[in-house]
Amino acid sequence: MKIILSFSTFILAGSISFHVCAQTKKIDTSAQPGNAKNLYIDVHQLTPGKVKFEEVAAAHLKDLAVEKKYDVHFINYWVDEEKGLVYCLSSAGDSSSIRKTHAEAHGLLPDHIFKVTEGSEATLTGNKKLFLDIHELGAGNVTSAAVADAHKKDLAVQGKYGVNFINYWVDEKAGVVMCLSEAADSNAIIATHKEAHGLIPVEILRVKQGQ
Repeated sequence: MKIILSFSTFILAGSISFHVCAQTKKIDTSAQPGNAKNLYIDVHQLTPGKVKFEEVAAAHLKDLAVEKKYDVHFINYWVDEEKGLVYCLSSAGDSSSIRKTHAEAHGLLPDHIFKVTEGSEATLTGNKKLFLDIHELGAGNVTSAAVADAHKKDLAVQGKYGVNFINYWVDEKAGVVMCLSEAADSNAIIATHKEAHGLIPVEILRVKQGQ
């Protein structure tokens, strides 16, 4: 069920500085405190057109102030302002720790939390638009090895369409794959996937990235 709320409901007015990073942060999850050895992507479904990147950045700062209490480490986040979607990448011992952090920090609980593995990261150039494309392949229908192979095929074709795939994340249990890339538009991403392996995403989000 979607949360029909705006981040501004929870964020105090004021000017909050934020930073759109030039590259996703690679993290060794084994070095995190406690049992924080798993990667997760949690998804907030908010009101389309009512979410501002600055407000998410402010909420993220509140997460960072609380995260150590629950042995969570927030790495990156992506915001689609038009669709009201926020994706947060973090390492934690379990998904409940992420919920507790969000609950104490600002009260905005995620609608979904995916336990993921990630691929090998490429350099983000910052010269094109940033997209997060979502593949829903069905529970039990995908493996990390199969996605790694498909990703190699994407890399072999991406130059033809001016796409730069940055990284991907896989939840084998849920059958969900999320790919981060730079491209001129979403059509270039679809064309790359179509020629590389034929797996077309169910959704492509134009996002801003923060950390």
